[in-house]
Amino acid sequence: MTLKPRLLLAALTLSAAGLVQAQSGLLNVSYDVSREFYKDLNAAFTAHYKKTTGQDIKIDQSHAGSSAQARAVADGLDADVVTMNTTTDIDFLADKGVVDKDWRKRFAHNAAPTHSTMLFLVRNGNPKGIKDWDDLTRPGISVVVVNPKTGGNGRMAYLAAWGYARSKGASDAQAAEFVSKLYKNVPVLARGGRDATGIFLQRGIGDVLVTFESEVVSVDKEFGSGKVDAVHPSASIVAENPVAIVERTVKKKNTAAQAQAYLDFLYSPEGQEIAARHNIRPHNEAVLKRHSAVFKPIKLFTVEQYFGSLANAQKVHFNDGGQFDKIFGQR
Repeated sequence: MTLKPRLLLAALTLSAAGLVQAQSGLLNVSYDVSREFYKDLNAAFTAHYKKTTGQDIKIDQSHAGSSAQARAVADGLDADVVTMNTTTDIDFLADKGVVDKDWRKRFAHNAAPTHSTMLFLVRNGNPKGIKDWDDLTRPGISVVVVNPKTGGNGRMAYLAAWGYARSKGASDAQAAEFVSKLYKNVPVLARGGRDATGIFLQRGIGDVLVTFESEVVSVDKEFGSGKVDAVHPSASIVAENPVAIVERTVKKKNTAAQAQAYLDFLYSPEGQEIAARHNIRPHNEAVLKRHSAVFKPIKLFTVEQYFGSLANAQKVHFNDGGQFDKIFGQR
């Protein structure tokens, strides 16, 4: 049987539409140390999406330092969603018109489905006896951290150290002196969180690595358990993991609904459980309770308590000529 031209055209159109649907996918551009988490979350989401919609979906991942990723998206990288570790990187994209100006209102908890904090990874047995932030300023201690200008991991480490000093009653001037002593013990600044882990474990540099709590699981999986000990300081900072839909891309690809479903899944009990298994702190109280043995009690302070906002901290501490440049340049 020969199809008439109109019927043939309709069949080809439906075939092409089916091909587009079969190939539909999302690109999640994320920060450096979230690879393993999103690998597991993506597998769960694709199964969930197939079950609830009957459609297949593919999720691609891109990981590097958070700020470097934000710049790549601003420069044209076609992310459908961004899942970062500092709000300033998404604010940067909002200022560029890439994400919605009101991105914080699109999802619960100011568009941060999870959060983390900064802790220390030390060599097995903790040979230098490192217990708290004060120990990182001791002579002879070598500290590995991320450059706060290239990664949110580094910004949170810096702000956590500063905030710790403030939480002990220090003035800003005294906090600057404390942080300056810490950075005098930093032999090299890493580009991102995973680079910092490589410097610490593969190159054997440093006595202590300051990083996100979630990196404990990643280190054990990649390098084998028993290589490091996790040290929880007496106080540390709340590090939110904000997310946003990249409006520029989803309008072009017609993937807004898929992007929304993907980020919604982060808030679901299943998504929160996967986060907890990766040492990323969930908001879901039931999930948090199940993992209470993992998430050690730490006195947590917020960015707002000592810095007003991350945007303000960016201007004062991390912009060119800011407090970090003064501290690191004086080493």
